[in-house]
Amino acid sequence: MRIRISRPWIAGRTKAVRGRIAATAAAVALLAVAVLAGAAAPAGAATAGALRWPAGQWSCSGAPVPAGWVITGHNAGGCNGAGSWYQQPVQDGIWTCSGSPVVPGYVITNYDRSGCDGVGGWYHQIVHNGMWTCSGSPIVAGYVMTRHTIAGCNGIGSWLHEQIRPGIWACSGSPIPPGYRITVFSSYACDFVGAWQMART
Repeated sequence: MRIRISRPWIAGRTKAVRGRIAATAAAVALLAVAVLAGAAAPAGAATAGALRWPAGQWSCSGAPVPAGWVITGHNAGGCNGAGSWYQQPVQDGIWTCSGSPVVPGYVITNYDRSGCDGVGGWYHQIVHNGMWTCSGSPIVAGYVMTRHTIAGCNGIGSWLHEQIRPGIWACSGSPIPPGYRITVFSSYACDFVGAWQMART
Protein backbone atom coordinates (compact mmCIF):
# COMPACT_ATOMS: atom_id res chain seq x y z
CA MET A 1 0.00 0.00 0.00
CA ARG A 2 1.50 3.33 -1.04
CA ILE A 3 0.97 6.41 1.14
CA ARG A 4 0.91 9.71 -0.65
CA ILE A 5 1.89 12.87 1.22
CA SER A 6 0.61 16.08 -0.22
CA ARG A 7 2.95 18.94 -1.02
CA PRO A 8 1.07 21.40 1.24
CA TRP A 9 1.57 19.06 4.23
CA ILE A 10 5.35 18.80 3.54
CA ALA A 11 5.59 22.56 3.14
CA GLY A 12 3.78 23.07 6.43
CA ARG A 13 6.03 20.67 8.31
CA THR A 14 9.17 22.24 6.81
CA LYS A 15 7.97 25.69 7.80
CA ALA A 16 7.30 24.52 11.38
CA VAL A 17 10.79 22.97 11.70
CA ARG A 18 12.42 26.09 10.32
CA GLY A 19 10.43 28.15 12.80
CA ARG A 20 11.71 26.07 15.71
CA ILE A 21 15.31 26.34 14.47
CA ALA A 22 14.98 30.10 14.10
CA ALA A 23 13.47 30.43 17.58
CA THR A 24 16.27 28.30 19.08
CA ALA A 25 18.93 30.33 17.29
CA ALA A 26 17.36 33.55 18.50
CA ALA A 27 17.30 32.29 22.09
CA VAL A 28 20.97 31.24 21.89
CA ALA A 29 21.91 34.61 20.41
CA LEU A 30 19.97 36.43 23.12
CA LEU A 31 21.68 34.37 25.83
CA ALA A 32 25.11 35.09 24.31
CA VAL A 33 24.36 38.81 24.22
CA ALA A 34 23.21 38.74 27.84
CA VAL A 35 26.35 36.91 28.97
CA LEU A 36 28.65 39.19 26.99
CA ALA A 37 26.85 42.27 28.21
CA GLY A 38 27.21 41.11 31.78
CA ALA A 39 30.90 40.23 31.38
CA ALA A 40 31.82 43.35 29.46
CA ALA A 41 31.55 45.85 32.29
CA PRO A 42 30.08 45.80 35.77
CA ALA A 43 27.36 48.27 36.68
CA GLY A 44 28.11 51.47 38.52
CA ALA A 45 27.48 49.79 41.85
CA ALA A 46 30.05 47.65 43.60
CA THR A 47 28.23 44.42 42.81
CA ALA A 48 27.38 43.01 39.42
CA GLY A 49 24.96 40.11 39.78
CA ALA A 50 24.73 39.52 36.03
CA LEU A 51 28.44 38.77 35.76
CA ARG A 52 29.56 35.18 35.29
CA TRP A 53 32.56 35.46 37.64
CA PRO A 54 33.85 32.75 39.97
CA ALA A 55 32.42 32.70 43.49
CA GLY A 56 33.31 36.04 45.02
CA GLN A 57 32.15 39.62 45.29
CA TRP A 58 32.65 43.11 43.87
CA SER A 59 33.75 45.69 46.43
CA CYS A 60 34.46 49.40 46.25
CA SER A 61 38.03 50.68 46.27
CA GLY A 62 39.45 50.64 49.78
CA ALA A 63 37.19 47.87 51.07
CA PRO A 64 39.02 45.24 53.16
CA VAL A 65 39.83 41.91 51.54
CA PRO A 66 38.71 38.86 53.57
CA ALA A 67 41.44 36.57 54.91
CA GLY A 68 42.36 33.94 52.32
CA TRP A 69 40.94 36.02 49.45
CA VAL A 70 42.65 37.96 46.64
CA ILE A 71 41.69 40.67 44.16
CA THR A 72 41.29 39.38 40.60
CA GLY A 73 39.34 42.02 38.68
CA HIS A 74 39.07 45.78 38.35
CA ASN A 75 36.36 48.06 37.02
CA ALA A 76 37.36 51.73 36.88
CA GLY A 77 33.73 52.82 36.47
CA GLY A 78 32.41 50.77 39.37
CA CYS A 79 31.00 52.21 42.58
CA ASN A 80 29.70 55.29 40.73
CA GLY A 81 33.12 56.11 39.34
CA ALA A 82 35.13 55.43 42.49
CA GLY A 83 36.27 52.09 41.07
CA SER A 84 35.52 48.54 42.19
CA TRP A 85 37.56 45.37 42.64
CA TYR A 86 36.55 41.73 42.39
CA GLN A 87 37.49 39.63 45.42
CA GLN A 88 37.51 35.84 45.51
CA PRO A 89 39.08 32.96 47.47
CA VAL A 90 42.69 32.25 46.53
CA GLN A 91 43.64 29.13 44.58
CA ASP A 92 46.85 27.72 43.15
CA GLY A 93 47.59 29.30 39.77
CA ILE A 94 45.50 32.47 39.88
CA TRP A 95 46.14 35.92 38.40
CA THR A 96 45.62 38.78 40.85
CA CYS A 97 45.66 42.56 40.51
CA SER A 98 48.49 44.77 41.72
CA GLY A 99 47.82 45.65 45.33
CA SER A 100 46.13 42.35 46.09
CA PRO A 101 47.22 40.66 49.32
CA VAL A 102 49.37 37.56 49.01
CA VAL A 103 47.92 34.73 51.07
CA PRO A 104 50.40 32.95 53.40
CA GLY A 105 51.98 29.94 51.69
CA TYR A 106 51.71 31.56 48.25
CA VAL A 107 54.33 33.32 46.15
CA ILE A 108 54.24 35.47 43.00
CA THR A 109 55.74 33.72 39.98
CA ASN A 110 54.84 35.90 36.98
CA TYR A 111 53.94 39.48 36.10
CA ASP A 112 51.77 41.02 33.37
CA ARG A 113 52.06 44.79 33.01
CA SER A 114 48.74 45.07 31.16
CA GLY A 115 46.81 42.63 33.35
CA CYS A 116 43.79 43.44 35.50
CA ASP A 117 42.34 46.15 33.27
CA GLY A 118 45.75 47.81 32.88
CA VAL A 119 46.51 47.94 36.60
CA GLY A 120 48.98 45.05 36.32
CA GLY A 121 48.55 41.40 37.21
CA TRP A 122 50.53 38.94 39.34
CA TYR A 123 50.42 35.14 39.12
CA HIS A 124 50.01 33.40 42.49
CA GLN A 125 51.12 29.84 43.19
CA ILE A 126 51.54 27.67 46.26
CA VAL A 127 55.23 27.63 47.09
CA HIS A 128 57.32 24.53 46.45
CA ASN A 129 61.02 23.84 46.44
CA GLY A 130 62.96 25.16 43.45
CA MET A 131 60.52 27.69 41.99
CA TRP A 132 61.33 31.11 40.57
CA THR A 133 59.48 34.02 42.14
CA CYS A 134 59.19 37.69 41.17
CA SER A 135 61.00 40.49 42.96
CA GLY A 136 58.79 41.67 45.79
CA SER A 137 57.21 38.27 46.33
CA PRO A 138 57.02 37.16 49.96
CA ILE A 139 59.53 34.58 51.11
CA VAL A 140 57.75 31.68 52.77
CA ALA A 141 59.01 30.50 56.16
CA GLY A 142 61.64 27.77 55.79
CA TYR A 143 62.76 29.03 52.35
CA VAL A 144 65.64 31.22 51.19
CA MET A 145 66.49 32.90 47.87
CA THR A 146 69.45 31.17 46.25
CA ARG A 147 69.72 32.62 42.73
CA HIS A 148 68.76 35.82 40.93
CA THR A 149 68.09 36.82 37.32
CA ILE A 150 67.45 40.40 36.26
CA ALA A 151 65.41 39.39 33.20
CA GLY A 152 62.91 37.25 35.10
CA CYS A 153 59.21 38.06 35.61
CA ASN A 154 58.98 40.16 32.43
CA GLY A 155 61.91 42.36 33.34
CA ILE A 156 61.35 43.06 37.04
CA GLY A 157 63.72 40.30 38.16
CA SER A 158 63.15 36.93 39.81
CA TRP A 159 64.62 34.86 42.61
CA LEU A 160 64.92 31.09 43.10
CA HIS A 161 63.15 29.82 46.23
CA GLU A 162 64.69 26.78 47.92
CA GLN A 163 64.09 25.10 51.24
CA ILE A 164 66.75 25.85 53.81
CA ARG A 165 69.44 23.23 54.44
CA PRO A 166 72.95 23.31 55.89
CA GLY A 167 75.58 24.59 53.46
CA ILE A 168 73.12 26.34 51.12
CA TRP A 169 74.05 29.78 49.75
CA ALA A 170 71.36 32.41 50.29
CA CYS A 171 71.28 35.71 48.39
CA SER A 172 71.78 38.98 50.23
CA GLY A 173 68.44 40.14 51.57
CA SER A 174 67.19 36.60 52.07
CA PRO A 175 65.91 35.89 55.60
CA ILE A 176 67.90 33.73 57.98
CA PRO A 177 65.52 31.01 59.17
CA PRO A 178 65.46 30.14 62.89
CA GLY A 179 68.16 27.63 63.80
CA TYR A 180 70.59 28.87 61.12
CA ARG A 181 73.45 31.34 60.93
CA ILE A 182 75.56 32.84 58.13
CA THR A 183 79.21 31.78 57.94
CA VAL A 184 80.80 32.88 54.66
CA PHE A 185 80.06 35.71 52.20
CA SER A 186 80.61 35.79 48.41
CA SER A 187 80.16 39.08 46.55
CA TYR A 188 79.98 37.28 43.18
CA ALA A 189 77.11 34.93 43.96
CA CYS A 190 73.45 35.51 43.13
CA ASP A 191 74.20 37.40 39.92
CA PHE A 192 76.60 39.69 41.83
CA VAL A 193 73.99 40.54 44.45
CA GLY A 194 76.07 38.61 46.95
CA ALA A 195 75.29 35.50 48.97
CA TRP A 196 75.82 34.04 52.41
CA GLN A 197 76.44 30.40 53.27
CA MET A 198 74.08 28.97 55.86
CA ALA A 199 74.97 26.66 58.73
CA ARG A 200 73.04 25.35 61.69
CA THR A 201 73.43 27.19 64.98
